[in-house]
Amino acid sequence: MAATDPAAGASYSRLSFRRAVCASPLRLPLSRAPPPGRLRVSSTVVALHKRNPKRLKYAAERQFTRGDAGMLRVKVEPTGEDFWKLDPVIDLINQGAVGVIPTDTVYSIVCDLSNNESIDRLRRVKGIGDSKPLSILCRSLRDIDTYTTGFPRGTNQGQANIFRAVKRIIPGPYTFILPATKQFPKQLIKHGSSTRYAKRRQVGVRIPDDPICQAILQNLDEPLICTSVKYLSEDEWILDPVIIADLYEPLGLDFIVDGGPRIADPSTVVDMTGTNPTIIRQGKGPKLDWMVAKDDEEEQSMFTFKAA
Repeated sequence: MAATDPAAGASYSRLSFRRAVCASPLRLPLSRAPPPGRLRVSSTVVALHKRNPKRLKYAAERQFTRGDAGMLRVKVEPTGEDFWKLDPVIDLINQGAVGVIPTDTVYSIVCDLSNNESIDRLRRVKGIGDSKPLSILCRSLRDIDTYTTGFPRGTNQGQANIFRAVKRIIPGPYTFILPATKQFPKQLIKHGSSTRYAKRRQVGVRIPDDPICQAILQNLDEPLICTSVKYLSEDEWILDPVIIADLYEPLGLDFIVDGGPRIADPSTVVDMTGTNPTIIRQGKGPKLDWMVAKDDEEEQSMFTFKAA
């Protein structure tokens, strides 16, 4: 293996990491070649799985393959020293691919927010119907303000400034349910009128605190639609990317970004559409003083009713 200049390698790593995780307009050049000394080992960390000939009859057809190769698997380190390996993943997402990436909680199946065909394929890969709500992985608060009505900024009439409180905890392991705006794709809300998400035009939004996820998001022109990765017959998260690849490749998954095993600790879901920010699922994100638990809100409503 060719020798590498340590000083040059360190400088390159720092530069790649800053560009990958910062929210500045600087983008990682998609055509950038890997640093010297890594050309010979890249094939050991970017593997192409062979196509499974026994694919399910009704599985989503994989759209992005090369010859007899199948799903693209890219293994990266969260330190940022090898984020240049994400370039082909970003290319595939921009072309409409459906794949799996890590977040600060569990792994998620993702695709381009504006690609209706990709959204349909994501549902088929996951095995969920049109009525199942999907969330958005956002790049910044600007994305949240674009696709939802945003967080209350407070008023002179005493309304709390929730926006200021939220800014302190994101990026982080929280999913906030907010009313959707007209900019939110109709593809995601036109079905399932029996669900409260579709009926009220609500959507869950996230800004994950994960360097790999942030490196991907900051090099895209739009947010990502996402849903957590679970076993096909069980309501249980899959935490090992190797198992995810084995189970979902035959279903038409285009790529997977391997960031190492995760812990079974999903995001905390906070409903922002009511009077108070209400936790409807306690997860990795701790309950803060401006949030109320769902049980607490129900008890408070019963007390008010009895008092009336």
